[in-house]
Amino acid sequence: MTDFDVHRARAETPGCAEVVHLNNAGSSLPPARVTDTVIGYLREEALTGGYEQAAATVERMNGVYASAARLVGAAPEDIALTDNATRSWQAIFYALPFSAGDRILTAKSEYASNVISFLQIAKRTGAVVEVVDNDESGQLDVEDLKRRVDGDVKLIAVSHVPTQGGLVNPAEEIGAVAREAGIPFLLDACQSAGQIDLDVARLNCDALSVTGRKYLRGPRGTGFLYAHPRLRERVEPAMLDLHSAAWTAPETYEVDPTAKMFEVWERDHAALHGLGAAIDYALEWGLPAIEARVAALAAKLRDALREIPGVQVHDQGTRQCGIVTFSVAKTPSQEVKQRLAAAKINVSVTEATSARFDFAERGLPPLVRSSVHYFNTEDDVALLVGEVGKVA
Repeated sequence: MTDFDVHRARAETPGCAEVVHLNNAGSSLPPARVTDTVIGYLREEALTGGYEQAAATVERMNGVYASAARLVGAAPEDIALTDNATRSWQAIFYALPFSAGDRILTAKSEYASNVISFLQIAKRTGAVVEVVDNDESGQLDVEDLKRRVDGDVKLIAVSHVPTQGGLVNPAEEIGAVAREAGIPFLLDACQSAGQIDLDVARLNCDALSVTGRKYLRGPRGTGFLYAHPRLRERVEPAMLDLHSAAWTAPETYEVDPTAKMFEVWERDHAALHGLGAAIDYALEWGLPAIEARVAALAAKLRDALREIPGVQVHDQGTRQCGIVTFSVAKTPSQEVKQRLAAAKINVSVTEATSARFDFAERGLPPLVRSSVHYFNTEDDVALLVGEVGKVA
């Protein structure tokens, strides 16, 4: 961790002077460049007009597509800009056709929003939601996935990094299974984009959903979607407008062949320019360097928490990331969060309603979720550990 210029990262992040921010898996502190980009755009828009400012900054907006594509190893035409990861994910999921007996395979660690969508489509169509077993480390068992694959499986959908723990699901191996079987693979990268080096070709995913506010350090209300051409050719979005499709004659329309088929015309231009600034900022640091820094700092935090009597760390998986979840035997997690907030340390609490398969399987209580980023320091870790020790 000594090669990473943490001093520069903190100097360029005004919030570091105010709080110890260990809630980056919730919403990270933006660098000043991102805030300045959003405010600057809004000021220009206020002086020139919304339509006029958008027309004058078309090339800058095109650059956001290019930056998002570079982040995940895609082409710009494979990128749709959205207002969050859930909308990105839903745009793909609700475009897929399902019928009675079709099977949707997912992980035990899957996130509530995704599972609710599975259950809704199952209720509407008679499709079946099937949960793949975990292996002994707690990540999705790729061998069990292989055993379940047959002609009735119409989708494999998995969260790369679950909301409730530090594990990183084996997305590349999952993608290889899906690709060999010709099954669409929808990867939720909400928690991994910005802290893990992603490459859609290596991941073998047909679609990947991303949010701006978490590890990418962008504005809230931003996200993007990667959609491979092979998937775009076989689906039509559940909803269209005059941006995602063209009205070609009184009774005909033509869907945009690029990933813009999943966009809508009206959107927050200022925020999306801020998203582009956040992606460019991450690319300047380099995702491999960010990943190494975040993983090392999280490992240090896990080790220190395990030394506190009465504290249990609940992270699983053979590969772990910047999210560290724990519980304190004598103190409810919400109270731990409040005590930390009083010390100006930001964390969050994750509960069974966010991941019922996993919480039920492991009998988990509500968990304190601390999530480090590259601008955090060993001192930040020590402060958190010291405060937790007071309530343990």
